[in-house]
Amino acid sequence: MDKKELRRQIRAAKALVTFDEKLERSQTVMKQVERLPQFAKADTILLYWSMDDEVQTHDFVNNWYTEKTVLLPCVDGDDLKLRQYTGAECLRAGEQFGIGEPVGPEFTELDRVQMIVVPGVAFDHQCNRMGRGRGFYDRLLKSTPNAFKVGVAFDFQLVDEVPVEAFDVKMDCVVAEKWNSFKL
Repeated sequence: MDKKELRRQIRAAKALVTFDEKLERSQTVMKQVERLPQFAKADTILLYWSMDDEVQTHDFVNNWYTEKTVLLPCVDGDDLKLRQYTGAECLRAGEQFGIGEPVGPEFTELDRVQMIVVPGVAFDHQCNRMGRGRGFYDRLLKSTPNAFKVGVAFDFQLVDEVPVEAFDVKMDCVVAEKWNSFKL
């Protein structure tokens, strides 16, 4: 199956799940992230401020930003810049997608990022990820090679095989509601 068709199928599956169900399912996924030893060890973590159709991270971000350095991505043209989340008052609607993005200085010490929690449209058992098609995360992940990369998804976003291209970056681990997988 090609990426366009897979994105269409996942979008249709997401539409069948209410926001309240996504919120409940997201809590299950994010609790699994909290149990990862890499999360316990990490002082600096890149998360994301979720859109309505993604695994919800707002509560998770708010629960952890006082104990760890929590970074969020900010869209800047075709790239993602990182800024530290310091509480809900630091968020402004991003220019391209209206997603909450922190204001403040750019975080440029990418070698300090120990863990990255990554959204995606679909993931497979080999820890391949398919995003929305703009390549934002693939470019960012290549600049943080030492960070442990965790894809998060609802179970219906797990597929047998994600079509991959040379520029796609694999996850080290994928966590969903009832499943997790580590790259060998």
